[in-house]
Amino acid sequence: MTGDDFIDKIPLNRCKESKNLFPFFTNRYRGGFKAIRKVFGNTHGLRSQHRKSLEKFYRRKIDPTQVITPEVARDLSRLSSTIKRQVGLLINRTGNIEQVIVGDHHSIMIPRLPKSRGAKARLRGLRYIHTHLGSEPITQDDLMDLVFLRFDLLGVVQVDAQGGPRGIEVAHLLPDNRNGRGWEIIPLRPIQDQNINFLEWVRALETEFTRKQELVPVSQGQERVILISVSNKPRAMVEESMAELAELAESNNLIVAETIIQRPRNVNPKYLMGKGKLREIIIKAMQLGVDLLIFDQELNPSQVRSITDITELRVIDRTQLILDIFAQRARSREGKIQVEMAQLKYLLPRLVKKDDALSRLTGGIGGRGPGETKLEVDRRRVRDRIARLEKELTQVKRQRAQQKRRRRRQQLPVISIVGYTNAGKSTLLNSLTKSKVHVENRLFATLDPTSKRLRFPRDFEVIITDTVGFIKDLPRDLVDAFAATLEELEDANLLLHVIDISNPNFPEQVRSVERILGDLGLTDIPTIRVLNKIDLVDEDYAKRQCEVYNGVAISAIEPSTLMPLIETMQDIIAPYVLGAKNLEKGEFLKREIPTQLS
Repeated sequence: MTGDDFIDKIPLNRCKESKNLFPFFTNRYRGGFKAIRKVFGNTHGLRSQHRKSLEKFYRRKIDPTQVITPEVARDLSRLSSTIKRQVGLLINRTGNIEQVIVGDHHSIMIPRLPKSRGAKARLRGLRYIHTHLGSEPITQDDLMDLVFLRFDLLGVVQVDAQGGPRGIEVAHLLPDNRNGRGWEIIPLRPIQDQNINFLEWVRALETEFTRKQELVPVSQGQERVILISVSNKPRAMVEESMAELAELAESNNLIVAETIIQRPRNVNPKYLMGKGKLREIIIKAMQLGVDLLIFDQELNPSQVRSITDITELRVIDRTQLILDIFAQRARSREGKIQVEMAQLKYLLPRLVKKDDALSRLTGGIGGRGPGETKLEVDRRRVRDRIARLEKELTQVKRQRAQQKRRRRRQQLPVISIVGYTNAGKSTLLNSLTKSKVHVENRLFATLDPTSKRLRFPRDFEVIITDTVGFIKDLPRDLVDAFAATLEELEDANLLLHVIDISNPNFPEQVRSVERILGDLGLTDIPTIRVLNKIDLVDEDYAKRQCEVYNGVAISAIEPSTLMPLIETMQDIIAPYVLGAKNLEKGEFLKREIPTQLS
């Protein structure tokens, strides 16, 4: 039975089900059926005959080896000239027309398309051919469509005064920026002059994209990313922050394929940057095989959605990257609770929707309606989970309070090691106590706090604790979530501020750590500045920094350099152990601290 015979036998006036079936069996071709296809775009005011002519394009078949056939280009031009509007076709690689779109005399608006195919090197699998009235060449809006929608090819059929096709001008993306841009425009040529096999050409183009991406090698489980900063701060500060963001990315097993910095006069509230820079980012992402963008600035939920929608790439910010690192490194029950709570607090304000007018959380007068939406259920579950985690964290605080009471009964002083992440805190703990805490040369290699006993030469013991590393612009959610851990610092009799003097940005790191300590109200606790990694710098340089920062110079990996630090710690802690109460906490700051290199 043919498609025509089947449709003729549907009893349209006899059953409701047949009426529902009818629209799905129109636009028949090759004896089968094809789902009804509507004309998209600016169809208001079109005559019925013109609308039907547009719908007939869905029945046309384009030779897959050609960009567009002369017959289809001729009919497209004539119809566009008749209705005085631009007309576009989205054609897949089999030659079938996916969408017919109508614009106005000067432009055409492409409707929202399904997400493109997943492979990073692949184009969308659609070519976009549309008309230009008045012999207008390819415009910037056309190039935006080419880049943002990742079309295989964009073609403009220029319509002459008689309504015929004057020729076709095409543009396509490039796997490199050989001409200073990420695309190439092929000048106007006659429709009949198509001397390439389009199907083979587009496959070769994707192969070239893949070959270029392999120039940035990745290992199993790794992922390429692009780091982005949009800021009006001084360039030196931006570059320093981006270098740290790159370290964070590498610490999370990511490969930084490109770093993009923009310093606009005015920040775009929707995208942070202009569409021209977004176009550059999309091209770079395709050329490098990237599907993750990491912003150095904290993004609000609407910015994440807007950038994701227009680029079709995953988007996170600095805070989310740090939270992800913490989630991977947390090992203890307490650490996992803290990280999960921080993640949920970060997620909660991002569970939003455009209109809450129809939401109903309760019944009764004025409260009846469709019930909770899926989004509201998710938000309620997140809030409930946060409440449960806070209770568990309260229990952890009770356990810590019991440990503190036991330490007080034993009269053991507490020394806490603080400092910027990757400054060498855990290495110092290992060297002082001969322990085996995990150490690694990357940011936030260790997350969970560790406490060990340390015996001084004067034959008394202390508790020495390694805390989580600090970082510039530490997210507020992390500070709040780790409050239970940071409360340990309040009971410390001495803080060891470990500083990596081999890092050229260490003065800014010192200021960041001391600013966080000030925010936590810990500035009254005696503090020794420990200038670590002197084995990586010149001896005279280390001596000058000791004088500037009134610190003790060591190399945590060389126990032989630790004696000046041990003696300084011993002098400060001894009065607490021996019961001398007349030494004020801040008094030692006025004393001259001995240094190894003085």
